[in-house]
Amino acid sequence: MTDQNTPASGFQFGLANLKAAEPGQKITVTFPDGAKREFPHGTTGLDIAKGISPSLAKRTVAMALDGHLADLADAITRDAKIEFVNRDDPRALELIRHDAAHVLAEAVQALWPGTQVTIGPTIENGFYYDFFRNAPFTPDDFAAIEKKMREIIAKDQPFTKEVWTRDQTKQVFKDKGELFKVELVDAIAADQSINIYKQGEWFDLCRGPHMTSTGKVGNAFKLMKVAGAYWRGDSNNPMLTRIYGTAFAKQEELDGYLKQLEEAEKRDHRRLGREMDLFHFQEEGPGVVFWHAKGWTLFQAIIAYMRRRLAGDYDEVNAPQILDKALWETSGHWEWYRENMFAAQSAGDEAEDKRWFALKPMNCPGHVQIFKHGLKSYRELPIRLAEFGIVHRYEPSGAMHGLLRVRGFTQDDAHVFCTEEQLAAECLKINDLILSTYSDFGFDGELVVKLSTRPEKRVGTDAAWDHAEDVMSKVLAQIQSQSGNRIKTEINPGEGAFYGPKFEYVLRDAIGRDWQCGTTQVDFNLPERFGAFYIDADSGKKTPVMVHRAICGSLERFTGILIEHYAGHFPLWLAPVQIVVATITSDADDYARDVLAQLRRAGLRAEIDLRNEKINYKVREHSLAKVPALLVVGKKEAETKAVSIRRLGSDGQKVMPLAEAIASLVDEATPPDVKRPNAEATQAAE
Repeated sequence: MTDQNTPASGFQFGLANLKAAEPGQKITVTFPDGAKREFPHGTTGLDIAKGISPSLAKRTVAMALDGHLADLADAITRDAKIEFVNRDDPRALELIRHDAAHVLAEAVQALWPGTQVTIGPTIENGFYYDFFRNAPFTPDDFAAIEKKMREIIAKDQPFTKEVWTRDQTKQVFKDKGELFKVELVDAIAADQSINIYKQGEWFDLCRGPHMTSTGKVGNAFKLMKVAGAYWRGDSNNPMLTRIYGTAFAKQEELDGYLKQLEEAEKRDHRRLGREMDLFHFQEEGPGVVFWHAKGWTLFQAIIAYMRRRLAGDYDEVNAPQILDKALWETSGHWEWYRENMFAAQSAGDEAEDKRWFALKPMNCPGHVQIFKHGLKSYRELPIRLAEFGIVHRYEPSGAMHGLLRVRGFTQDDAHVFCTEEQLAAECLKINDLILSTYSDFGFDGELVVKLSTRPEKRVGTDAAWDHAEDVMSKVLAQIQSQSGNRIKTEINPGEGAFYGPKFEYVLRDAIGRDWQCGTTQVDFNLPERFGAFYIDADSGKKTPVMVHRAICGSLERFTGILIEHYAGHFPLWLAPVQIVVATITSDADDYARDVLAQLRRAGLRAEIDLRNEKINYKVREHSLAKVPALLVVGKKEAETKAVSIRRLGSDGQKVMPLAEAIASLVDEATPPDVKRPNAEATQAAE
């Protein structure tokens, strides 16, 4: 990225493992249409683009060689497939942000000479750069920095790459007083070249690649915030100032992103959680939720929905919260996942009691133990075990974020034990359950299903992984073919669990943000490690396939997503408080109590407000608390046995007979999974 010590990214030039042609030889370049042409060794992408047409060379900002982005001016030294990347290509967005980070660094040093630059990678939705300066930067500096950035962009200086020796690089940066850069040079592996990118007189140590000039950054950028960051993340090192920014190819894309951020701030589940009295966090319990009554009602409504959806297909179980480390050693978690686990030694005085235990980070080992209890026949498979299990995983304090990133959470977890022949059908069955669940919760838009393949750190043989990935690939193709346009599929190389490949389900919320929630993970390893088996038709022992699946994932996180998706304005079936009965005058108090009793007998979550306050005050207060329906009653309503219904977000009201109002509200509050069979039964009867 912006300096050579940042992690390699997807647009790194990654062809070092391919055999290069010898100087003087010809290289063969394959174009996107399949045409092949020979060029002299060392021909650049720019040479080829100019040879095709000057206009192509003018609008091209980079090239892709065998799928890896590279500088357009790079020499091509091997046979490769070439693609020319223009600024509107989605792949160029990361380059735009990469170049914007360089422009930011130049602007800062031009305005505040003596400021040292350190590292500046691109990140999701933008970029940042860390600076060392005695006085930290503040947002008040942004206007001057952005103005200077626009001046640099307007100069349209070309990006040029030079390869320096290690000693030369260190001496130049040392002479400039850039001591952090000197340290970075020492961290670069001996077999890596030292790349220096220049833009006019200013230059930086950088892996690359870059676009052709600073002007290609454009003006659709904005500096967002500042934060403190220790050099290399170590509190023993100097404190730096991190300036965050974002950039897009077009102004309308930047405007859309800023509008999304503004809307996201309004919908922030932490703010709505306070306003709606749902939950809180405090220092004595970092990363765990203190659920208030209304929040717990919402949480339990989600669990009740999931229980209904599992009824008849899954057996609900419960495994222990804390287990001896020997079990986690057998599962592989102690070796592969230890840094994320909470562990403690028992406090017994006797030597035999001094054992290490771990709070479970996952439910799967416990479910294998339940499966193993008693002999199983192939006739009983598939066996589906579900648990709303509380798990604990260590998250760094800086990574925790309300309900969305916690240390203790509840998984709507399940494990399916099946034969290899049943595996594809089970994955498809899980897929159908996930899709219908998301629709019921109001996520009807586009979904992405990603197949995450084997990571570097993993258990099991390559043959087992080959088989698992082959099955999952075929299922993925079937999911896409059956879904129409609703589902897009992707491959996520190297992002599988350490025990098997997985599907990741990514849903999109009301303001266009993507959330990864559901997973389906195939595991050929864990049952074997624990010695789980079933008796096959030939009376032999056979290891079952284990499918890990979650639909909502972390229920705490899913609740936070729902709060933000609906901006707290839940459909009636989910709302913690569905109805408040509010009086206009004390003359209607007795009638209001009767209305409340009837609502509760009908199964509705209702409360009453008899306070001696003006009705407009009550309406505003309950609207802030996001109560969906307010039943207003006064002397007239008491006499006619009616209610005046005010709905959240509407200024109007509707007067209805009480019985009719209750029937309408009961129908609206019926969960969608319950309503479907009722509707089907009614249709069949007709």
